[in-house]
Amino acid sequence: MRIEIWAEVTCPWCGLGSHRLDRAVERFEHGDEVEVIHRSLPLSDSFPTGGTISVREALKRKHGLGGAQLEATTRRIEALAEQEGLSPYIVLDNQVGNTGLAHEFLAHASAEGKNRAAWDAVFRAYFGRARPVFGLDALLDLADELGLDREKTRQALTEGRFRQQVRDEAEQARRLGATGAPFIVIDGRYALPGAQDTETLLRALRELWDDSHVAASGGTGEVCGPDGCAVPADHPAHA
Repeated sequence: MRIEIWAEVTCPWCGLGSHRLDRAVERFEHGDEVEVIHRSLPLSDSFPTGGTISVREALKRKHGLGGAQLEATTRRIEALAEQEGLSPYIVLDNQVGNTGLAHEFLAHASAEGKNRAAWDAVFRAYFGRARPVFGLDALLDLADELGLDREKTRQALTEGRFRQQVRDEAEQARRLGATGAPFIVIDGRYALPGAQDTETLLRALRELWDDSHVAASGGTGEVCGPDGCAVPADHPAHA
């Protein structure tokens, strides 16, 4: 069984959704026969490069969220993450920046055989420690932690070797019906949008394992709403 999960580095539901998927696979009776592949669906690649702004300011600028609504939405995600073993999980008091280079780094790490390890490391750095994951130096430090060749990684990122791959992965998600992140596809046919809970994911795995008939599901969402982070209406993925 092959599971693909499309995600954005700074999407809090994506980090939580990835964690839930891991837990479901661990509990699945045939988990040792499941391959999980993380893919890129950038939502924050429209931010200017070379700097960061606070999550509070970013959500206010882009989506008009603020005050009690902003506090309630983001703190809820943090509380859910803590309940599920992710603590700390820093959302509101974090920084956001252009994630284009981070996705290229993840594609490079994947090509080096470290797909899952790299995505886990980026989520852990960003949400677990509020470390910036947007610039070259920060990503090279992560390369060191993952055992990747630092200079080879630097060259891949400065030359933009994986830029087109990132675009292709986002386009593939759009063709499959993704309207936001996270977006999970099982065996190329069965789609699960949003950060589904572990029980739902586990049930889907068991049903698909036992039944050759696969039904596709779609869905829409708001930006960092109840179960995911939506692709903005003016994002290139809609083109």
